[in-house]
Amino acid sequence: MSTENEGAAVPPAPSAPPVPVDAPAAPAPQERTAANGEAPTAPMPPVPPGAPPAPQQDPAHTPNGAHMQASQGGDPNSPQGPTDPAGSAPQGNPAPAGSGSAPDPSWPPPPPPAPPYGDGGGGSGGGWGTPYPQQPPAPKSGRGRGGLVAAVLVAALVAGGLGGGLGYTLAENNDSSTGSTTVSASDSGGQVKRDSGTIAGVAAKALPSTVTIEAESNSGEGGTGTGFVFDTQGHILTNNHVVAGAVDGGKLTATFPNGKKYDAEVIGHAQGYDVAVIKLKNAPSDLRPLTLGDSDKVAVGDSTIAIGAPFGLSNTVTTGIISAKNRPVASSDGSGSQASASYLSALQTDASINPGNSGGPLLDAQGNVIGINSAIQSTSNGGFGTGQSGSIGLGFAIPINQAKYVAQELIKTGKPVYAKIGASVSLGDSTGGAQITSQGTGGAEPVEPGGPADKAGLKPGDVITKLDDRVIDSGPTLIGEIWTHKPGDKVTITYERGGKQHTVEVTLGSRVGDN
Repeated sequence: MSTENEGAAVPPAPSAPPVPVDAPAAPAPQERTAANGEAPTAPMPPVPPGAPPAPQQDPAHTPNGAHMQASQGGDPNSPQGPTDPAGSAPQGNPAPAGSGSAPDPSWPPPPPPAPPYGDGGGGSGGGWGTPYPQQPPAPKSGRGRGGLVAAVLVAALVAGGLGGGLGYTLAENNDSSTGSTTVSASDSGGQVKRDSGTIAGVAAKALPSTVTIEAESNSGEGGTGTGFVFDTQGHILTNNHVVAGAVDGGKLTATFPNGKKYDAEVIGHAQGYDVAVIKLKNAPSDLRPLTLGDSDKVAVGDSTIAIGAPFGLSNTVTTGIISAKNRPVASSDGSGSQASASYLSALQTDASINPGNSGGPLLDAQGNVIGINSAIQSTSNGGFGTGQSGSIGLGFAIPINQAKYVAQELIKTGKPVYAKIGASVSLGDSTGGAQITSQGTGGAEPVEPGGPADKAGLKPGDVITKLDDRVIDSGPTLIGEIWTHKPGDKVTITYERGGKQHTVEVTLGSRVGDN
């Protein structure tokens, strides 16, 4: 990403700070003589007759030498230098020393008032230093990925330039005094030893094991996401929607924080889980997989650390907490196809997550992976998804226990395996539960003959309201909860039929592949 200013020139830092009110008058500058003792090369012309007497000034407000006068009077870019309002000789040079006569106290006249800082840039009152030039320097050409990101970087550079100019001037003034008013830290930032449990310590350990993924389809369309090292064999865990464009012959690369880039290939992907595994080609031998935690033990209020490449800004670290668990989230790739939808029982976090964070690790305070960042709640699209919008503090991650199981199946067979009950449920908005439909998908039976639901006695029209201790308010919620289990797991289903509540145990079946 380019850090060049896009059409906005950065003004120079002001040349000098304001003269303090209680500062003593500056001593009269001495005449500069040539090295061989000859007369000065630029003597002051005689005072023109009739020059107006100067009003009495407080010594603290007397202009401090030629540099300050140049910044306040006349055009500093003029070949003749700054001039006084009457068009007299240049100011700022003292009267020749040793002339045998006392200097005229009425000369030079006071300079005109200084213009406001920034030359009328919206402020009020007088300013200090050199005002911004009327004609700013020509901007550098450059092309960034996004105007918003470029504007932020420009603002940072402007602030840094202004602070640097002011800091240098103050340091120079302090160095010329008899004492020092600065206090230095005993250790610089790069030498401080940070405990492993601090955010900085966790980030320093985890960042080398994360990658920025760039995926490009055969048509040239592409995007950026994140992934992390899953094992020492070069497998990288990420989201399906990050690499989906490169599945059928596209181009895929993974770049580590140290700048090393590797070509990669998709080993397997699961649309429903929104999980994918890619493998580095010619993977290095020193890969360090991130430690996987236990997402079942995560509690609301636990600290979280998210790593990713929001809007292409690689190696970005943000922090927050777990703000909710088992949050039902349904997202899709925008095609509108049910086959392309993902259903999650997600970890919710307020750590800042943006487009580009997808596939990155969500860590606990010890640096263990507890989830894969996958989706955000957006105010622009009115729901859950991956649209290009900013974080509003509602991010969702796939629990790592589920993602680990999916990844292992993808590495082993290249295909995902889903748990199922063998019944079609309504996917419409609902708050009363998941109703078994009267007709199955594509003309199939709504309850699969001989399947888990059929064996448990479930029928079309039944409304499932709980799965174990999880409240089920809709079809997508039920699917997301079922997919947190493995085929063969036994679950307790609570359902309503004819106004009466029933409970039944179901042994989950399996489905291989996304279709």
